Amino acid sequence: MKSKTLLRVALGALISLTSVIGAVAEDGPAKQLFGAQTLPTLGAPRSDGFYAKGCLAGGVALPEDGPTWQVMRLSRNRRWGHPRMVGLIEKLSHDAAAKAGWNGLLVGDISQPRGGPMITGHASHQVGLDADIWLTPMPKRRFTADEREKVEATSMLKGDTLFVDPQKWTPSRTALLKTAASYPEVERIFVHPGIKKELCDTVQGDRSWMAKVRPYWGHYYHFHIRIKCQPGSPNCKPQEPTGSDDGCGKPLAWWFTDEPWKKKPEPAKPVKPHVMMLSDLPKVCAQVLNAPGPSSAAEVTYGSGGAVAAPAKVAAPAAFAPDDDDTLPEDVPVPGQKP
Repeated sequence: MKSKTLLRVALGALISLTSVIGAVAEDGPAKQLFGAQTLPTLGAPRSDGFYAKGCLAGGVALPEDGPTWQVMRLSRNRRWGHPRMVGLIEKLSHDAAAKAGWNGLLVGDISQPRGGPMITGHASHQVGLDADIWLTPMPKRRFTADEREKVEATSMLKGDTLFVDPQKWTPSRTALLKTAASYPEVERIFVHPGIKKELCDTVQGDRSWMAKVRPYWGHYYHFHIRIKCQPGSPNCKPQEPTGSDDGCGKPLAWWFTDEPWKKKPEPAKPVKPHVMMLSDLPKVCAQVLNAPGPSSAAEVTYGSGGAVAAPAKVAAPAAFAPDDDDTLPEDVPVPGQKP
């Protein structure tokens, strides 16, 4: 009798092992596989891999509405993140209202329910540690669901130039960025080079926080917060520290030369773009993709925003929406030393 029990246990373990191996062996375009997930995994939060090549376990959702924030583009179902990231957004929304004179945050993309590459848009936002915040303040009223899909953020630039429009930039926007940079867990804040230059030209007194503010393509109507790898994520790959320099010297001047904006020469032979496959991600991401999840979004919602509706059906936009600018244009080269 005992031998039969042991045999059943062994067979069960073999079946489980086989199913895991089968899940790992199944390959395909990672953006399609992760983009199809509507809910996160259960269990402890964990970021696996790098910001632009990884996945997220145990993610939580930022409520659609809070006292000092509203989530935009709900149909994308990208309001998920590591609990530390989602908690920081809520904290920033309160602090910005209290300290920076900012009415409230309009929150763009954080991550998909299980992270990973997205069907459209960002190259990063894959491990639940990135978030986009609009530079347009929250209105005093609540946007309708339709408005959240169609309302456009305001560009901070003057026409087609690389420079900030002084009629649009306000001290409260500087205070908002300073507040975001003040948190120890925030590692980088990406903004348009023109916004970085505006800070370099106008900020007086303490400028130490500006070391975290990095110029990058796009980001002229929102800023991108990135936090450090969090405890409990041994497979999370960090970036190099930014250092203490305020970033207002030669690295910034480079952005105002022709070099960053040169078009790539046409290749002699057409090059088929690489599609990131599931097998390109850390091996554990296959298990994240196939892990069980909750029955509804309400079970895994963070914070004090109140009730949460079921996630909307995810529909890939026909073209990039205005705040999908984290992916580099095809004709823009990647600099040798990335921000």
